[in-house]
Amino acid sequence: MKTIAVIPARMGSSRFPGKPIANILGRPMIEHIYKRVAMSKSLNATYIATCDEEIRQVAEGFGASVIMTADTHERASDRVAEAVADMDADLIVMVQGDEPMTHPDMIDSAVAPFRDDAQLNCVNLVRKIDHEADYRDVNTIKVVMDQHNNAIYMSRQPIPTMAKTGFAHTAAYKQICIIPFRRDTLFQYTNLPPTPLEQLESVDMLRLIEHGMNVKMVHTSFNTQAVDTEADLARVAKLMKSDPLLTSY
Repeated sequence: MKTIAVIPARMGSSRFPGKPIANILGRPMIEHIYKRVAMSKSLNATYIATCDEEIRQVAEGFGASVIMTADTHERASDRVAEAVADMDADLIVMVQGDEPMTHPDMIDSAVAPFRDDAQLNCVNLVRKIDHEADYRDVNTIKVVMDQHNNAIYMSRQPIPTMAKTGFAHTAAYKQICIIPFRRDTLFQYTNLPPTPLEQLESVDMLRLIEHGMNVKMVHTSFNTQAVDTEADLARVAKLMKSDPLLTSY
């Protein structure tokens, strides 16, 4: 099963312009992501997909394979679909370009279920939320699941409610943006019309859910922190100082 990873990245983030090349412990953020993802034993290749020449130059400078895409994409998944349109691969793993704490074992965990389930189309990683501040943070995508670990709904708002139990006793989970698609599913997704809840919540996976497709959530023990703001960047730099993976690249 040929599996490739694509890391979509662009300079024009509304919350943190230029964040893919922001410095974390002496390296651009996109370098940390690329080199950690490329360590996965499940991958045949890893690429960065971007529309920005500045990102291309930085990425090629540390040895990354770069695919240039159009600058009109509003969704990361659309950029990934363009990047792989002419590639021969069974699984496409989208790794968001703001996840510098990605561990290669996370890629392996997300890909593994496809080997045993021919009907599986899309997987997301998910982890229990440890802190109430993250539960309330609109940059954290919360997810509720059914008894089979399929996503029922995702939101940037705090779900499920903790009105009866309080945070300590609420099963609150966050999406971690390592998302393998079967090739056909990725193109099916990008060809579907955007859906009302997807647009309301600004959560890509809701398009699949609203069109009646399963999104399997796979639990991970790795606790990552996405970078959406400059405050997140400082937080991640502090967390990564003692990360043993840093000595591997």
